[in-house]
Amino acid sequence: MLDHVSVVMNQPIKTGANPKTAPPVSLEQILKVVSSDIKRLESQIFRDVQTDIPLLNNVAEHILNSGGKRLRPALVLLGAKMFGGVDERVMKAAQVIEYLHTATLLHDDVVDGAETRRAKQAACRLWGNEVSVLSGDYLLAMAFYRLTKLRNPEVLELMSDTTTRMARGELLQLTRSFKSVNEEEYLEIIINKTACLFATAIKTGALLAGASGKSVNLLYDYGMAIGVSFQIVDDALDYSDEVKTGKPVGGDLQERKITLPLSHLLEKVNVSDKKRLHSILSQTEIEKPQIDEVIGLMQCYGSITYAINHAKQYAAEAQRSIENFPETDLRQSLADIADYIVSRQV
Repeated sequence: MLDHVSVVMNQPIKTGANPKTAPPVSLEQILKVVSSDIKRLESQIFRDVQTDIPLLNNVAEHILNSGGKRLRPALVLLGAKMFGGVDERVMKAAQVIEYLHTATLLHDDVVDGAETRRAKQAACRLWGNEVSVLSGDYLLAMAFYRLTKLRNPEVLELMSDTTTRMARGELLQLTRSFKSVNEEEYLEIIINKTACLFATAIKTGALLAGASGKSVNLLYDYGMAIGVSFQIVDDALDYSDEVKTGKPVGGDLQERKITLPLSHLLEKVNVSDKKRLHSILSQTEIEKPQIDEVIGLMQCYGSITYAINHAKQYAAEAQRSIENFPETDLRQSLADIADYIVSRQV
């Protein structure tokens, strides 16, 4: 899959192949084809996470209720509906995906030393790192417990592989240095830490609904492409929009995360600007004046635009993956999700 997606990253940008960038509908409208299932899922997510430990309940409710759009579990529902319908097994799988995602957020915030998550104070700041890590561990354990109840070896193997890849992606990101960067490394990181969960979500729904063969693989390709697009847009927004990320502008820079905008900048700057950029990245703490300076360089060298254009390419790739499916409201919803993801920079 890495080779397939790398082809897209290395292609010249073709504006004619880009999807429209400002769909006139919200994500809630896009997902109206599964809106009743999402409402039911929402109540089940909160009901089933309850334990006899008040502290754990508080942490789980805090992050589960922090404004997430439930896009990943919605993909499980859409994948199933493409091939029949949503039954209780599909609902349980959608819960599993959300619990896995939420667990990684709890862990990531500890690793990153995050202050906020979706414009709210991060759980690790409210309850401490130990509570956040253990709460994330509990959600992971509960997710796999529920997963075994599905009694579907193919789905279990897929989910196990995905969680392993997600951990790999985070470790790769931690070991990446600004002194040696390339886009292929960045792509490998986001495929593993983000995109594979999107792909697994929609493939899981399709598998549980009885799909197989080429159709399942095409949906997996679709999920992988929108996942890559989603992460690239997130990384670009980190340098431009605190409102849409819910995190302070430049947080990735402060954590020395070499995302696509910074990777592009490091490759394109002239000698004097590169020396200054390396000086900033070598500082013990990177403050707002340095963040503003780097953003200015990104604007000068077109690094944010470069990233957004690549996100549009992946959104277009996702739409091509589903173009041979029947023309239904479900297929249109999948196409609109790809548009929505890249519209977030508007």
